[in-house]
Amino acid sequence: MNTVTAAVGDRIIVEATRPGAARRDGEIVALHHADGSPPYDVRWSDTGRISEYFPGPDARIHHYARPAAPPRPHLFAD
Repeated sequence: MNTVTAAVGDRIIVEATRPGAARRDGEIVALHHADGSPPYDVRWSDTGRISEYFPGPDARIHHYARPAAPPRPHLFAD
């Protein structure tokens, strides 16, 4: 079984499964589980609306590279 995980800010792309249907994409704006598993709250680019979404086999996640957290200074650093 393939587990899908995402983070806030990732993009979800849902491919059209019927002829003439449009591909949809949106930004993941909230997670329901700390481990990044579905469902997700998605702001859809075509409508701007936010809805809860459970990805199916026609969906893929585009993970954006996130900058590494800056190193924290040592408590006893000069």
